[in-house]
Amino acid sequence: MTPDVSTAQDDEAPVQIDRKAVYLIFSALVAAMFLSSLDQSIVGTELPTIVGDLNAVDHEGWIVTSYLVAIAIVMPVYGKVGDLYGRRWPFLVSIGIFLCGSLGSALSTSFAELVIFRSLQGLGAGGLMILSQAIIADFVSARDRGKFMGPIGAIFGIAAVLGPLLGGWFAQGPGWRWAFWLNVPIAGVALIIAFFALKLPRQHCGRRFDFVGTLFLAAATAGIVLVTSWTSIVSSEKYDWTNPWLLALLIGSVISVIVFVVVELRVEEPLIPLHLFKDRVFSVSTAIAFVVGVTMFATLAYLPTFLQMAHDVDPTDSGLLMLPMTVGLMITAIGSGFLITKTGKYRIYPIIGLAVTTAGIAWLTFITAEISMIMFGAMIFVLGFGMGLVMQTIVIAVQNAVTSDQVGTATSTNNFVREIGAAIGTSVFGTMFTTSLAGKLDGIAASMPHVAQAGSASELTPERVGQLKDIDPLAYHEVITAYADAMAPTFWYLVPISAVGFALALFLRDRTLSTKAGLVDRGQAGDLATGSAHAESVG
Repeated sequence: MTPDVSTAQDDEAPVQIDRKAVYLIFSALVAAMFLSSLDQSIVGTELPTIVGDLNAVDHEGWIVTSYLVAIAIVMPVYGKVGDLYGRRWPFLVSIGIFLCGSLGSALSTSFAELVIFRSLQGLGAGGLMILSQAIIADFVSARDRGKFMGPIGAIFGIAAVLGPLLGGWFAQGPGWRWAFWLNVPIAGVALIIAFFALKLPRQHCGRRFDFVGTLFLAAATAGIVLVTSWTSIVSSEKYDWTNPWLLALLIGSVISVIVFVVVELRVEEPLIPLHLFKDRVFSVSTAIAFVVGVTMFATLAYLPTFLQMAHDVDPTDSGLLMLPMTVGLMITAIGSGFLITKTGKYRIYPIIGLAVTTAGIAWLTFITAEISMIMFGAMIFVLGFGMGLVMQTIVIAVQNAVTSDQVGTATSTNNFVREIGAAIGTSVFGTMFTTSLAGKLDGIAASMPHVAQAGSASELTPERVGQLKDIDPLAYHEVITAYADAMAPTFWYLVPISAVGFALALFLRDRTLSTKAGLVDRGQAGDLATGSAHAESVG
C-alpha cells in the first residue's frame, strides 16, 4: 500500500534536475559510500597496534564488532525513514554522525572511548551506505542506473582491498589514528556538497513509524552479530556453549526475530514489509545478497593475513597483492552497469557472476605456502571478476521490483541481509579455520617447543611468525605450511554456499527496467533534462 505522503519544497516548487547536478551529487554519494565501506576493513590490520597502545589486547574484537553491530542495526531504519520523510536530512545527519564518530575515534585516549566512537561511526555509516544508493534511484531511472551503480560497486571493492592496505601503512608509519583522521576532510567535503547540491523534497507521512519493530530488529541484529563474533570478543578459539551469556544471546536473538516477524505482520507501516518477499525478483535478489555477504567477506577477511603469514609480507604489501581482485571487480562492475543500461537486461550477470565466483572459491582450495604470487593474483582476479557481476546488479533488480516510494526500504533490506551474511560467513569460516589450525599446531608443538611459544591458533600473528623465522627456520616452515594447509580446505565450505547462490540466480527473472527516475515517478521533479536516449531519466 502506498503511504499517505504529501511533499513540499522550501520554495514549494518541484525539484529541478539536470545532468551537472546529478554528477555533482553523485560525487558526494561516491565519497559517502567509499568512507562507509573503507571503515569496515581499515581497522583490521591496525588492531594489534591499537590494542597495544590502549592496553586492551584481550578485547580487540570489540573495535570491529561495535562498528558492525551499529551499521547493521540502523540500515533498515535509514531506508524506511528516507521513504517516509525524505532522504535529504537523514543523509546529511548520517554524514554528520559519521564525521563526529571519526573525530572521536581519532582523539580517543582509552579503549572504552574508541569503542563508543566506533559505534557512533557505524550509526552514521549505515545511513551513508543505504541512502547513497536510494538517492541515486531518486535522480536516475532503473534503466540508466547501471552506469551509476556499477562505479558504486567498484568503489565498494576498492575500499575492501584498500582498507587493509591503508590500515597497515598507518600502523607502520604515521600512526593508527590517521585511519580516522582520513575520514574528516572527505566527509566534510561530501557534507558541504550534499548540503548545497542535494535538493530533495520534504515529505510528511501520516503513518506512525514502526518503533516496536525497530526495537526487536535491533535486538535480533545485535544478538546475531555478537553471537557470530563471540570468539573474537572473548578471545577464544571455539564456542563454549556452556557459557550462560552466549546461550542468553542466542535465545534472545531467536525470540527477537520471532517477535519482529509478528509485529511486522500487524503494524500499519512495517519497518520491513514482509509482503515484499512474495515478489520473486525481490526475494531471489535478497537471498543472493546473503550469499555474497557470506562468501566475499569471509574470503576478504583471511586472505591478506594468509599473505602476511605464509609469504612474510607486511600489511601494506599484502594489501597491494590483493589488487588483482579489485581490478577484476572494477572491470565487471562498471562494464555490466553500462551493458544493463544499453540492453535493459540484468538477469544474465548474476548467473555468470556466481558461476565464476564459485569457480574462483574452488580454485582457492589449492593455495599453498609456496604458491607463486602470479598464481595467487590469477585466483583472486577470477574471484573479483565474478563478484563484480553480482553486487550492484542485484541492487538494481531489487529497486526495480518495488514502487518508487519503497526504494529505500528495498535497498536497506538487501544491504542488511548482506551484512548479516558477512557476519555469519566470517564467523563460521574463522571458526572452522582456527579449529583446523589448532589441531595441526598441537601436533607440531609436541616436537618443536618454539611453535608452542609462538602462541595458539587464535593468538598467532604475523609478527610472532616472523620472529619464529629467525629463531627456528624449520619450525617457521612447519607453521606456515600448517597455516596454508588449514586454510585451503576451509574454502570448500564456501563452495556449496556460492553454488546455492548460482542456483538461486537461475530463478531470477528479467523485469522491464523503469525509464522514470524516482522523483519523476512520484511527481516531485519537473523540467527533467534527460541527457540520454531514455525518456525520463538522467544519464
